[in-house]
Amino acid sequence: MRRTSKLTRVAVGVASIALAATACGGTSSDDSDSSSSKEDLGLAIAYDIGGKGDQSFNDAAYAGLEKAQKEFGYKTADIEPTEGETDADKEQRLASLAKQGYNPVIGVGFAYGPAMEAVAAKYPKTTFGIVDSVVEGDNVASLVFAEEQASYLAGVAAAKATKTNTVGFVGGVDIPLIHKFEAGYKQGVTDTNPKVKVISQYLTQTAEEGGFSSPDKGKAAAEGQIEKKADVVYQAAGLSGQGVIEAAAKAKVWAIGVDSDQYQQEALGAYKEYILTSALKDVGGAVYALAKSVNDDKPLTGVQTFDLKVNGVGLAESNPKMSEIAGLTDAVAKAKEGITDGTIKVKTE
Repeated sequence: MRRTSKLTRVAVGVASIALAATACGGTSSDDSDSSSSKEDLGLAIAYDIGGKGDQSFNDAAYAGLEKAQKEFGYKTADIEPTEGETDADKEQRLASLAKQGYNPVIGVGFAYGPAMEAVAAKYPKTTFGIVDSVVEGDNVASLVFAEEQASYLAGVAAAKATKTNTVGFVGGVDIPLIHKFEAGYKQGVTDTNPKVKVISQYLTQTAEEGGFSSPDKGKAAAEGQIEKKADVVYQAAGLSGQGVIEAAAKAKVWAIGVDSDQYQQEALGAYKEYILTSALKDVGGAVYALAKSVNDDKPLTGVQTFDLKVNGVGLAESNPKMSEIAGLTDAVAKAKEGITDGTIKVKTE
């Protein structure tokens, strides 16, 4: 099985993924992964908190599944989480998908870590993938991203767009993953204009408290920051981020989206005029890349890092108003160059 440490030359990302499709093949398993071989069904994904329809993280994963399904012509499955579920529930879900013959099986979100470690060992002929976490295993691909780099670019844009010299950050849950978003954003703001103040707030301490799934919490947090004169608010809060965007639009200030290009999301169409940009994280591209590797019988395993160099992260440019803000486009382009050539080192904390 091929092991790669970094996808530095695989064309994935917020642009197109120009990869050719080949015939589906491989083997799957029963409970002990030792039954006679049968044809793989195809890709299955298990969603994180918020589920499909979050217009962000989970929907990006689903876009990758749709692309794989269309190109490879096989069966797929996408499974919603349940409220208050345990690691045992997640373990049962992943095991069920592997037992049915899906390959690869991808857990969308760090919360699948303990469950995947247990299940992958029981199904060594199935390739597993986990987004936003590192799980050891000969048949596991850990799909991780340089979120801080995309967030740095968002910070540059915010510093150029603000008129009050105050901007906000709303994180869904106070965990190391979301700290990367905040750290990159703050650095991008400060490097661009040291006079700009960043107000930060986390919605909850744990995911179980609804930090990634409560638009009302996001809305309240953004309203509080806007009352403190923030005129650009960046959210890394999953489904809760929809409330941040709603509050920004109501106050007629800028919102910055996350993961997907939220300016393009139909469900957020009523607010798009106030979505300046989005820090992109190509979860869909990572999902597709793993599916293709299995389809090609060359499954990726180990840590797969998606950064700015491979277009695994980036900054959306869909809103034409970005080009109307003095210096914004040039500043973002310069920052991209600095990050990719190594002259700008982006913090993760």
